[in-house]
Amino acid sequence: MTGTDEKPPTVPATYTDYAEAVENPRFTDWLRECAEPSWTDATEHRFTRELRADELADAAFRRYLVQDYAFLETLVGAFGHAVGDAPTMAAKSRLADFLGTLTDDENDYFERSFDALGVLESTYRDPDLTPTTAAFRDLLLRATGQGGYTETLAVLVPAEWVYLTWATAEDSDDDRPERFYLAEWVDLHAVPAFAEFVGWLRAELDREGAAASERRQDELAELFCRTVELEVAFFDAAYDAADETSGGSAANTGGVDSW
Repeated sequence: MTGTDEKPPTVPATYTDYAEAVENPRFTDWLRECAEPSWTDATEHRFTRELRADELADAAFRRYLVQDYAFLETLVGAFGHAVGDAPTMAAKSRLADFLGTLTDDENDYFERSFDALGVLESTYRDPDLTPTTAAFRDLLLRATGQGGYTETLAVLVPAEWVYLTWATAEDSDDDRPERFYLAEWVDLHAVPAFAEFVGWLRAELDREGAAASERRQDELAELFCRTVELEVAFFDAAYDAADETSGGSAANTGGVDSW
């Protein structure tokens, strides 16, 4: 799970045990606890704190944004798989609406931000992927290609939930960053519509995960935890690209063949 095959010692080993130990159990709450300490590392990362405080260096955000744009194509594909696999027309419609946001609103944001940051189109259209980005894309492709709707949710939920959590942190400054590309990146993940969508995604995974077999629940936990680990590595990589090739953050990208 968190770098090993074991859950944190304070977390019940199975969802059944967890559900018996807490009031109003949610499958996604169990998954989040299984993902510690990576969950806290991701949602309270230096990168997100500096971004909200308008203290993040342009060079770091530029590196991050180029890699995130490369990841976006795979993320769109994962949501496309979810649309196809969703069990109801209502779920398909909800996912399709968000897919439109990714391909329209967010894409417009990326293009305006690249222009402001001086990133050439040739750079962001065909970037050199870091090992972390490649591992992240591989994880999504494996989850959607080898699993079903529930496996896809197990990677999409943490990928979106982490962003909602850091963007709406209670200790965040009320003042927005002055640089529009930082301010709008926070806004995209702090608006009520995004919060509602993440809540809906969680509810979908809560239902599907609770109904799964214990073996499958453990596999879903592996997917969820791996996604959170890679979110941490993704933020780390923004600061020093050399870490991605010299064994720094790249050390956290191993083991993707397990999923």
